[in-house]
Amino acid sequence: MRIKVHCQNRVGILRDILNLLVDYGINVARGEVGGEQGNAIYLHCPNLINLQFQALRPKLEGIGGVFGVKRVGLMPSERRHLELNALLGALDFPVLSIDMGGSIVAANRSAAQLLGVRVDEVPGIPLSRYAEDFDLPELVRANKSRINGLRVKVKGDIFLADIAPLQSEHDESEALAGAVLTLHRADRVGERIYHVRKQELRGFDSIFQSSKVMAAVVREARRMAPLDAPLLIEGETGTGKELLARACHLASPRGQSPFMALNCAGLPESMAETELFGYGPGAFEGARPEGKLGLLELTAGGTLFLDGVGEMSPRLQAKLLRFLQDGCFRRVGSDEEVYLDVRVICATQVDLSELCSKGEFRQDLYHRLNVLSLHIPPLRECLDGLAPLVEHFLDQASRQIGCPLPKLAPQVLDKLSHYHWPGNVRQLENVLFQAVSLCDGGTVKVEHIRLPDYGAPQPLGDFSLEGGLDHILGRFEKAVLERLYHEHPSSRLLGKRLGVSHTTIANKLRQHGLGKE
Repeated sequence: MRIKVHCQNRVGILRDILNLLVDYGINVARGEVGGEQGNAIYLHCPNLINLQFQALRPKLEGIGGVFGVKRVGLMPSERRHLELNALLGALDFPVLSIDMGGSIVAANRSAAQLLGVRVDEVPGIPLSRYAEDFDLPELVRANKSRINGLRVKVKGDIFLADIAPLQSEHDESEALAGAVLTLHRADRVGERIYHVRKQELRGFDSIFQSSKVMAAVVREARRMAPLDAPLLIEGETGTGKELLARACHLASPRGQSPFMALNCAGLPESMAETELFGYGPGAFEGARPEGKLGLLELTAGGTLFLDGVGEMSPRLQAKLLRFLQDGCFRRVGSDEEVYLDVRVICATQVDLSELCSKGEFRQDLYHRLNVLSLHIPPLRECLDGLAPLVEHFLDQASRQIGCPLPKLAPQVLDKLSHYHWPGNVRQLENVLFQAVSLCDGGTVKVEHIRLPDYGAPQPLGDFSLEGGLDHILGRFEKAVLERLYHEHPSSRLLGKRLGVSHTTIANKLRQHGLGKE
C-alpha cells in the first residue's frame, strides 16, 4: 500500500511517523518527500493491509503537524516514470539516454526496434556497438552544450542526431551525467517538414479559374501534373507560379512526399549553392562541424521548386544540369556522390530562350528544364474573370480582418478593370485587403482603392478616349494645335513646326476655333 501524509514541514516529523509504523510492525520499502512546498510525505508499505491502515490512520493524524493521511495509487517518482515512458513510447523516432561511459541507460520502443533488442535488454549495451566512429561522451565533454543535426551512422543508416547533455544549470562541467540522444532518419527529415507545412499547400481546386484563359492553363497543368519530367512555369511576378507548382505536386504520385521551394533570385552564389546542395563537415570557415543537408536531400522522393531560375549563376546551372542528367550531386566541400529521386519544377519571369541567345543561360539546361512548360497569363489578359475574383478576395479579406463582407461600389470594378496590374493577382489581393481595412461604412468605394502608377503604359496621359475614332482624333488634333500654338503663334511658324503648309494650319485653327483673341 502507498500512503500520502499531508503534514507540516518541521524537523522530526518523519521520525515521529516512522516510530509509529515501527510500533505496528509496518515495513517501509521506500519513502519520498513531495508536495509543492515539501509538505507531503509518501510512503510505500508493502505489508500494510487495509484493516491495519484504518486503525493506524487516526493515530498518524494525531501526530503534531500532520493534517491528513490517505491512500494513493502511485508514488511521485513512479508516476513520473510511467508518464515519461508513455511519452517516449508515443514518439516514432528513437530516443536513448547515454551515460558518460558510452553505455545506453534507457531507450524508448522505437530505439529498441532500431537496435534489434527488447526495451528491457537495452540498459548496459555500449552505443559503440551500433554507431560507427561516434564517441558521444567525448563529444559532450568537448561541447558542453546542445548539438542539433549531427550526421551519424547507426547500423549502416544515416541519421541526424540531436544531443542534449544531462547537466544541471548550476552544476560544474565535471558533473555531466551523460546525454539524451534523439535520432531522425536523414531521408525523412524533409517529409517531417513537409507535413508541418502541409496545411499551406493548396491544390487545383483552390486556383481561381473564373477567366477562360486561366481555366485553360489549369486544364493543361492537370494533364502534366502526374508526369515525372521537369516542368517549367513562365509568368510575370504575382501570377501564382508557386501556387500552380504546389498544385501540380499534390496531383502527382509524389503528393504525399516533401515539397520544398527555393527562390534563386537575389541569393549570393555561395548561399544558393549551400541551400540547394548542402555542405559537408567543416566545408568552410564558420560552417557547422557536422555539415548541413541541402533542400535536395530534404526533398528526397518529392518535388523541388526553383523560382527565379533565370538568375542562377553559371556554376549552379552546371550542378543542376548534372543532377537532372545523372540524378546525383556533391555537397559543398565533399567528394561523396549523393543519389536522389527528386522532381524539379522551375519558374521564371524572363524569357529563358532569349537569355540563351545572349549566352546568359545554358542551352542544354534550358532544354532539360523545358520538357514540359506552362505559361501563366498576366491579370490584364484575364479581365473576363475579374468580377468573381474581386468578390473572392473581398470575402477572404473580410474573414481575415473579422468584419462583415462589404459591398462594392459600381465605379470600383470599372477602376480595377482599367488598371494595368504590374503585380498581377497578388497585387489585386493586397489592394482589396487594404480597401476592406479602410472602408467603415460597409461599402468599398473608389477612394478606398489605392493603385500606384509605376510601370503604367500611359502614352496618351489622361486623354479621354470617349466617342468614335473621328471624335477622338479631332480632340487630339485640337489639343496638339492648342499646345504648340503658344510656342509658335502664327500659322506660318506652326506649319513649319509640323511640316505642313500654313494654309492647312490656318484652316485647322479656324476649324477648332483657335488662334483668335
